[in-house]
Amino acid sequence: MNVIIVTACPSGMATSFLAARRLEQAARRRDWEPLIDMRSQFERELVLSDAQLAAAELVIVAASPMTSAGLERFVGKRVHVAPIEEALPDPAAFLANAEARARVLEAKDIADVAATVSTTASGAASAAGGEVAHKPSIVAVTACPTGVAHTFMAAEALSEAGRALGYPTRVETQGSVGAQDALTEQEIAAAEVVILACDIEVDPTRFAGKRVWRTSTGTALKKPRDTIEQALEGAEMESATAAGGQGSQQKGEKRGPYKHLLTGVSFMLPMVVAGGLMIALSFVFGIKAFEEEGTLAAALMQIGGGSAFKLMIPVLAGYIAYSIADRPGITPGMIGGWLAATLDAGFLGGIIAGFLAGYSALGLSRFVKLPQSIESLKPILIIPLVASMVTGLVMIYVVGTPVAGLMATLTEFLESMGSANAVLLGILLGAMMCFDLGGPVNKAAYAFGVGLLASETYAPMAAIMAAGMVPALGMGLASFIARAKFAEPEREAGKASFILGLCFISEGAIPFAAKDPLRVIPACMVGGAVTGALSMLIGAKLLAPHGGLFVLLIPNAINVPLMYLGAIVAGTLVTGIGYALIKKGAQQVETAAAT
Repeated sequence: MNVIIVTACPSGMATSFLAARRLEQAARRRDWEPLIDMRSQFERELVLSDAQLAAAELVIVAASPMTSAGLERFVGKRVHVAPIEEALPDPAAFLANAEARARVLEAKDIADVAATVSTTASGAASAAGGEVAHKPSIVAVTACPTGVAHTFMAAEALSEAGRALGYPTRVETQGSVGAQDALTEQEIAAAEVVILACDIEVDPTRFAGKRVWRTSTGTALKKPRDTIEQALEGAEMESATAAGGQGSQQKGEKRGPYKHLLTGVSFMLPMVVAGGLMIALSFVFGIKAFEEEGTLAAALMQIGGGSAFKLMIPVLAGYIAYSIADRPGITPGMIGGWLAATLDAGFLGGIIAGFLAGYSALGLSRFVKLPQSIESLKPILIIPLVASMVTGLVMIYVVGTPVAGLMATLTEFLESMGSANAVLLGILLGAMMCFDLGGPVNKAAYAFGVGLLASETYAPMAAIMAAGMVPALGMGLASFIARAKFAEPEREAGKASFILGLCFISEGAIPFAAKDPLRVIPACMVGGAVTGALSMLIGAKLLAPHGGLFVLLIPNAINVPLMYLGAIVAGTLVTGIGYALIKKGAQQVETAAAT
């Protein structure tokens, strides 16, 4: 039987795609011939020919709202219309019900049908004896170190998984532009569970008294349904003390030194980007133009190199300490970071200062008991004073000199590397960037490159950003040159992946890696290693740690732009062509939110 299936959801993204794929699979199992019209902000509206409309024996519309489904096209056809939420739990039963209940659609009935279905969707809880109304509501916060890709992808995954499971879900994103879709006090108060899917520390004080489940953005993105189910079962009450940064670690929560380091890197990153681009802009007037006082080039260098780059290490240390001890850690952390910078201890000294200050402040907060009358002085006087003194003295008399020597040795080694060593380092950094696509290994390599910028060592950062672009670009290329091996949704995902790759968002390759990890990840690592090696071999130096190819538009942001672009192209070709050759034919794979 020839069937037209139309799906549309309010966000025009994941639910529409998910319902379309599951309904298509279920239809083919019934030996139907489905024609899919998936309404999405990434898809063009399907224009049905007269022949296709005439051949259709049944039209199934799963949409919310109905106005987005284009019902006018199907006047005179047997049509079944329902909210998209009804299609997700059991697609086979939904199709059987649609076949049995379909009726010929008349023009005068379109408005009534749309209104009836919308009312049914909003009142489903009442019609079902209040089942949905009593399901717990969920609020969530997502945040990743760079605040660009994982933050928003995890938020969408949680929203769509919650909707598919029938739980009202609201997600706040704390990305690079700050908090968006911020949760209100009323929403937090009404929620039964709070999910903090964060790779960096976020302020949990507003969730005191709520059941909280902590996890990573990667877990929420790849396993959103499991995350919600685990949160509903295992979330623990957040006490006021725990919200203040002294809570115990939950199962599912990845805290500890790595998370504290990423928090510091996250807050430092805008400083690095702004400072690096200011330095690059000063070079527009000539590489040595900033040496002439009073010129615009000198002013730009003063802003970028003289201010932003000097603040990088204090900000890194301050927010590492903040992640450990909350606000009492910021002051000793920044003081320790400034000492690290002035002692030439570099980013390694800043990291040590941050952890030293954070754990000093945390220890004072936890273990120093004072009379109630002066307890309020701890966060504003005692902790900043004592923790700053401890951190400062240790940095000056113990840590500063040896770490400064270590940084000098490392910097000298990196600057004087022969071609063979440079290529080996590029291979290592490139492979790390492509191993887990925004995961811990990727972030470790990225943090290493960003930290070296404070020591004016720019080559590793160039290799890291170039290699990080390869996975998403390679998947986009593979979906283009081997179209027959990719299903239509995968080809569309490939287009989006290519654009994300241009922006240095390697997470664009995640949908492909999730479906075929044993082929995608090795192909990406080989391509990333090639790009990293070539970048180091040609001596590419990058002043800004983010921005992708668009950074090349800024003069002198990269010292050898054409050869650098060639390195990226080479790695993309290796990954794209390699994966195109080893990939099996198109497979329909259901997403995690529905399984």
